[in-house]
Amino acid sequence: MEIFQYDFMIKAFIVGILLAVIIPCIGIIVVLKRLSMIGDALSHSSLAGVAAGLVMGINPIVGAVVTCIAAALGIEAIRKKIPKFSEMSIAIVMSAGIGLAGVLSGFIKNAANFNSFLFGSIVAISDFELVLVICISCAVLLAFVLLYKELFYVAFDERAARLAGVPVKAINFIFTILTAITVSVAARTVGALIVSSLMVVPVACAMQLGKSYKQTVLYSVCFAVGFTIVGLVVSYYARLRPGATIVLVGVICLLLILLVKWVAELSLRSKKAA
Repeated sequence: MEIFQYDFMIKAFIVGILLAVIIPCIGIIVVLKRLSMIGDALSHSSLAGVAAGLVMGINPIVGAVVTCIAAALGIEAIRKKIPKFSEMSIAIVMSAGIGLAGVLSGFIKNAANFNSFLFGSIVAISDFELVLVICISCAVLLAFVLLYKELFYVAFDERAARLAGVPVKAINFIFTILTAITVSVAARTVGALIVSSLMVVPVACAMQLGKSYKQTVLYSVCFAVGFTIVGLVVSYYARLRPGATIVLVGVICLLLILLVKWVAELSLRSKKAA
């Protein structure tokens, strides 16, 4: 239990577990809406907000949140303008975010502060960031529970949801804001280059086992929490970057699940053939 003797590791576990609960809730909707790369676009856009915050002397997380919200609304607006090629909206916003971050990073005096956002710094969480993550996690989880049915309908079929009386525009707007805020905070703790993986990998694992939407949501949260705990423990004792370790644990688990399913399918086919 040496790992829990340090306050920074206790904070890391609290923040990591809270994010592991809410990120898959956002991630499963993103995956079902065929927007798996939106996490990448928003996380790269958050770097522009971080750079702007460091240049202007304000809290980088505030800059990341504002930029992520603007980027998410931009993706939604472009997606509506070109519905047949909606995935282009992600590429356009990502390109703008990367370009802006690259330009603004040249004006940052201390590059170490900016670089810490690339792969995250979950073991260097301040008290303000801890409170911020707790508040955002509670808000996202509450919204997900209250809008559970509406998000379910919108994720699978927006046209059918609209015919069923679901306020699709309002739900999409709320979901866009929640996604932006979640990604911006997770980019600070887990890393801007990694947050999209944490959004998709647990959901991919859960989809291999879940037999319903509800089961998939629960499994994805369990997987994300498990990956976070194992990743933090391994990174502490192996002296690795926590965010990257968490994602690698998730990828290894996904590969193992796919391997076991493949072996099980081969065994079943051989039994039927016999």
